[in-house]
Amino acid sequence: MLPLDELLKTDGQYYIQASSAPAAERTRVLKQDDTFGVFDEYGDIDAEERPQEGVYCRGTRYLSCLKLKFLRGRPLLLSSTIRRDNVLCAVDLTNPDISTEGRVLLHRGTLHIYRTQFLWQDRLYMSLRVRNFALTAVEMSFGLEFGADFADIFEVRGEKREQRGLLHDPQLDTRSGKVVLAYDGLDGVERRTIVGSSPGVQVTLPSALHFTLRLSAGEEQSYEFSFAFEKDRQVSIVSGFAESLEAAAKTIAGPDRIPQLVSSSNDQFDNWLERSRADLNMLLTVGPAGSYPYAGVPWFSTPFGRDGVIVSLQCLWIAPLMARGVLSFLTSTQAKEFSAEQDAEPGKILHEAREGEMAALGEIPFRRYYGSVDATPLYVMLAAAYYLRTRDREFIESIWPGIELALKWIDQYGDLDQDGFVEYHRQSPKGLVQQGWKDSHDSIFHADGTLAESPIALCEVQGYVYSAKRGIAQVAAELGRPEIARRLSEDARILRERFEQSFWCERISSYALALDNKKRQCEVRASNAGHSLFCGIASPERARMVAEQLTSENSFNGWGIRTVAEGEARYNPMSYHDGSVWPHDNSLIAAGFSGYRETGLAAQVMAGLFEASTHFELNRLPELFCGFARRAGKAPTSYPVACSPQAWSAGAAFLLLQASIGLSIDAVRKQIVLTRPVLPAFLEQVRVKNIVVGEASVDIMLFRSGNAVAVTVERRDGDVDVVVLN
Repeated sequence: MLPLDELLKTDGQYYIQASSAPAAERTRVLKQDDTFGVFDEYGDIDAEERPQEGVYCRGTRYLSCLKLKFLRGRPLLLSSTIRRDNVLCAVDLTNPDISTEGRVLLHRGTLHIYRTQFLWQDRLYMSLRVRNFALTAVEMSFGLEFGADFADIFEVRGEKREQRGLLHDPQLDTRSGKVVLAYDGLDGVERRTIVGSSPGVQVTLPSALHFTLRLSAGEEQSYEFSFAFEKDRQVSIVSGFAESLEAAAKTIAGPDRIPQLVSSSNDQFDNWLERSRADLNMLLTVGPAGSYPYAGVPWFSTPFGRDGVIVSLQCLWIAPLMARGVLSFLTSTQAKEFSAEQDAEPGKILHEAREGEMAALGEIPFRRYYGSVDATPLYVMLAAAYYLRTRDREFIESIWPGIELALKWIDQYGDLDQDGFVEYHRQSPKGLVQQGWKDSHDSIFHADGTLAESPIALCEVQGYVYSAKRGIAQVAAELGRPEIARRLSEDARILRERFEQSFWCERISSYALALDNKKRQCEVRASNAGHSLFCGIASPERARMVAEQLTSENSFNGWGIRTVAEGEARYNPMSYHDGSVWPHDNSLIAAGFSGYRETGLAAQVMAGLFEASTHFELNRLPELFCGFARRAGKAPTSYPVACSPQAWSAGAAFLLLQASIGLSIDAVRKQIVLTRPVLPAFLEQVRVKNIVVGEASVDIMLFRSGNAVAVTVERRDGDVDVVVLN
């Protein structure tokens, strides 16, 4: 047995520590563009007790403490929720019993305290409305404690730093009455949190504001607070609470967000879709290139190439504009030169971008980091899929040089030994060892549990390359580039043949997880093989065998498909990638089932994850959950440091529905096709409104009719055909 210090090593990977159990309180999450907040259910922040809590802006924590106190104690919690559109956190509080010398001076429930807070343009806004329900006047004090440690988010995640910048003592600006918390970073950037209140504060201490509350019987008073997060004194325009709240709500319902298109006969299913839609709209972040879905809160609230592409593919049928924003951003950040420190080569697509102090100083490699083997073929896949969905020729022409650079990277730099497969091997000693979507250090292994050595060719990556070349060949033909179309089609054909020869493993009746540096198969039953169906590289006969394996008891735990099947050497249902259930992974596999006309299996996966969502707060599927087998009367087992919300977990709901009803949209042929549509037992009907195809749009209704699903067109405007195939 290994000693404890060896067991705890993580091979330098950026492991998210969970050294203690999360606090019993539920978290409340807000996000607006590059600012997000993690609060407890009171709306408070206490990073000393609950390390992930805080308000973060561009990779730095600008608030690490925020505590509302009444008579130096905490009020009692009545209820707490996030508004349906994710803009506002609303908390109902009341006073506890207040006694002295055994005599109750103020009975609990006398005061109602309504606390609301939201984020807007690098600020946290907070409002308190206090109403006295006593028959007599009440006088009492309350205070607001605050603090800012200006920790880099990687420090919060557990990375140790040898040196930090200068943290200043809080200062009161006597002219404005505001409190200034400041930090001079080692990167030469001054970061400040400016605390203001209305009405003006009565007593100011270094890290607290104190007020005396006087309420006559039935009277209500209001207080408003703002916390502005500044970088090098770049101050945004200040506006009031109500005006800012209205602007925040208007923005998240704007034309660049995902519209509400789907409704069904099942209210709980609709709630899941609506929660998923609201989470995606919150995670969408506006930048110069358009809207980009940040990956997840708290650890991944930043652009990730792989995540952005997959979310765009999940939602392409209902929100193609998102894909355009993602493609624009990834084209603009595409690597143009070699950088070992960044794991970059010309044409490679971004893995991750960070703005914090540690990234600026190079203490972590992620300021712009390219250590993803799959982001580049996925980018080309998305470009092809976007064109076929929209026929947006002008845009695809504008990014065509980026597409050609990405294809060149696939053939030259991605194929390290020129054997026809794309492999990865990190160049940066600070970079990721594993560079597929399963990027934990122990995720790629052989049947005996031995870790595979790089360069490594992943099963799913070859599928992405196949789909990318096949799809973009069709686009090239449409754009009048026949030679490119023929070459890419032939490349895809040859790759498919070689993939079958090199990756199929008879012993496990599935495709091998990967090939190691000696081209030996990693003979492991893993969810990666399901991505070969999503990409269409699998032969029909072997696709059926993979589907059977993935829906067997060893792989499908009742809620979803495990990342690694039970019985494999490193199977652990509590691990990050070796036996857990990831909703996005399941959605891609379900789409693969659908592509091979197995919509019944796709519906089975959707049903499991929908039922899982009913056990999570707000019907929100987290980044992942544990892979323990489903037990009667028991909820899915949570993974302790999973991000929630997570963009590709939210997007999973829409791809799962698309897969179940066998929906595809072809703007080139002006067709909406439904192949063998299936509705799970809990759905009698589904309505999808305003599916836009070019200049045309339709509303369709699917409903159960005996053992089949019937489709009717409720509205059609313009030239588009709706075709149902059985």
